[in-house]
Amino acid sequence: MRILVTNDDGIDGPGLHALVGAMCDLDGDHEIIVVAPDREFSGASASLGALHLIEPVVTRASIPGAAPDEVWTVSGPPGLCVMFARLGSFGDAFDLVVSGINPGANVGRAVYHSGTVGACLTGRNSNWSGVAVSQAVAGYGIEGQAWDEVVKTLDWSVPATIAQAYVQALVDDLPSECIITNLNVPHRPLDEIRGWKHTAVGLQPPRALASANLVQNDDDPDTFRVEMGWGEKLDLDPDTDAGAIDEGWVSVSHLSRIVHDDRPDLAHADKALSALLG
Repeated sequence: MRILVTNDDGIDGPGLHALVGAMCDLDGDHEIIVVAPDREFSGASASLGALHLIEPVVTRASIPGAAPDEVWTVSGPPGLCVMFARLGSFGDAFDLVVSGINPGANVGRAVYHSGTVGACLTGRNSNWSGVAVSQAVAGYGIEGQAWDEVVKTLDWSVPATIAQAYVQALVDDLPSECIITNLNVPHRPLDEIRGWKHTAVGLQPPRALASANLVQNDDDPDTFRVEMGWGEKLDLDPDTDAGAIDEGWVSVSHLSRIVHDDRPDLAHADKALSALLG
């Protein structure tokens, strides 16, 4: 089985290194290929970039302490890494994309913006299953992303161990129909994690940005810096992804593809198009 490992924090991310080590320790005959951004691309979602402007470059690389079959960097977001893999840049088709480990939970609305999740969603276009792995943090940063000082406190072995167990079971009996799993691990020692839950994707993270105020710069009155303010910590439904990890459970959410939603209450808009276009 061919497994593509990527992330959105870049090739030097400690979470990526822990995840690669865990994937290299899987039982069975698996080919582990790492294709990661050459720098930070957090919040990139499934974006590719303006290819005619960025002129992406692919470079051979290595990861200390791990021995995957190949390691590459791409000068673009994780979605682009996976797209190049889909187009054959790194050999035969892959069976599975494993993305992470992201410092900061990707839950609630952060799922829309997560490059960790976006890599797996891009793989779906080739019917490749995917597992996005993130670890919650004790402090708070931008949704789905921890501040640098908080990252230093993370024990990467905990989410790596959980990801290895989950991926091992998946590759031992990979479903024929594509599945995208969003796996979020609480910031706790392994023996203090309460268990795991299948969870709904919530509307909120445990704590979110509440304001973004423009403050005029003194040296140029036409430019403004943005001062962001945090809201209070929220009490969330424990059956949602954010609520579960906040209470010490591993959150397992299966993400569906984007599909058309019939909306009878928008018949008036449909009539407007019919009047114009017939």
